Amino acid sequence: MSGIRVLVAGASIAGPALAHWLHRRGAEVTVVERAPELRPGGQAVDARGVAKEVIRRMGLDAEVRAACTDTAGAYTVDVDGNVLETFSAEDHGGDGYIAEIEILRGDLSQVLYDNTRDDVEYLFGDRIAELTQDADGVDVTFASGDRRRFELVIGADGLHSALRAMVFGPREQYIRHLGMVLAFYTVPNEFEVDRWLIDYQDPASGRSAGLRPLPDLTRAMAMLSFTSAEFDVDYRDVEAQKRLLREQMAGLGWSTPRILAHLDDSPDFYLDQVAQVVMDRWSSGRVALLGDAAFSSSPMSGGGTGLALVGAYLLAGELAAAGWDPEAGFAAYEARMRPFVEANQEIGRMHVQSREVPAADAEPAPEPDMEALMALVERAINGVELPDYAEVPART
Repeated sequence: MSGIRVLVAGASIAGPALAHWLHRRGAEVTVVERAPELRPGGQAVDARGVAKEVIRRMGLDAEVRAACTDTAGAYTVDVDGNVLETFSAEDHGGDGYIAEIEILRGDLSQVLYDNTRDDVEYLFGDRIAELTQDADGVDVTFASGDRRRFELVIGADGLHSALRAMVFGPREQYIRHLGMVLAFYTVPNEFEVDRWLIDYQDPASGRSAGLRPLPDLTRAMAMLSFTSAEFDVDYRDVEAQKRLLREQMAGLGWSTPRILAHLDDSPDFYLDQVAQVVMDRWSSGRVALLGDAAFSSSPMSGGGTGLALVGAYLLAGELAAAGWDPEAGFAAYEARMRPFVEANQEIGRMHVQSREVPAADAEPAPEPDMEALMALVERAINGVELPDYAEVPART
C-alpha cells in the first residue's frame, strides 16, 4: 500500500528521523509538535556503533559531522581542579566515553528537520487532543480543532509522552526513577573551557558538576547532578526546579558556586529526573511508540539518541516490509529492538548505581566482571541487526 498516511507526534530527534524513513518507504507523513518551533541547544547527545551506520544510510553523515561539538575529550578533576583521568574522543574507535559523533540535541534536531521539511508536513504549536482508532485507521482531533484520519499514529514525544498516557495509561505505570536528577544550562565561558569537557564528582555526596565546550566558544554547557530517592517536582515548573537545584548543590566545591551564579541568566535551563520507560509492549492497534516515549534508557546510558535513530530505521522498514500491516510490522519492530533496548537500559542502571554513595556499614562492592561488562557494552553499541530492506520499494 503506497501513500499511507502516518501521523508522528514529536519533532525532536526520533520523530523527524522516523519521518525521513517513512517518506523513503512511500508514506505520507505529518509531524505534530506542541512547541511553536524547534528547540535549540540542549545537552550533547551521542551516536555510537550501529547508530552511525543509520546516519550514513540516511545520507546525513556529512551534515551531522559538520554540526558536531568538536569535543576532543574529557577530564575528571578533583575539588582543586587537578586532573585525575583523561578520556579522548578517539578512544575505542570513536565509541568511547566521549563519542566521535557528539552533537547538541537541538543541532541534530535541526539537521533532521532540514532534511525532511520539503517532503513532510510539520504542524508546530499543536498537539493531539483526542484519538479514536478502528480496524482501518485512526481519527485524530488536534488541539487547534482540526480533525483528520490517518492509517497509523506514532508517538515520539519523549519521556513525558502525552500520547503514551492517552493510549496506554498514566505515566506512573511506565516511568522508573533511577534515583538521580540532572540539570543542564548554558553559561558564559568565563571558565576557559576549550575543546575538553571537565567533570568533577564528589564521592562523599554522589553529586557532580561539569562544564562542556560548545560550538560558540563564548558559552559553555553546565552539567549538574545529585542523587534523590524521590522526584516530585513538576517537569514544567522551572522556578521550583531551580530552587531544588540550589538546595541540593549547596556546599559543593570546585566551580559549582560560579556555575550556580548564572542559573537565572540562562535561556535554556533544563532539569529532570534520570528515568527509564519500561513497557511490556510498544504498540496498541494502529498506535505505536518510539524513542524515549517507548524505551527511554536515561541520559546515563549514553545510548538514547542511538536507540531513537535505530528504532526509527527499523520501525519504518518493518512496517513497509509487512505491507503496512500494523500488527505484523509493530511486532517485527519490537522483536528486533527489544534486546538492544534492554542492553542500553542495563548500562544506564549500572552507571547510576556506580554513582551511589554506599552506607557507612555497607560491605565493599565486588569487583566487576570486566569480560561480562565489555560484552554488555558491545551489545549496547552494536547489538542489533540492520536489514537493508532491499525488497521494500523506496524513494531515493
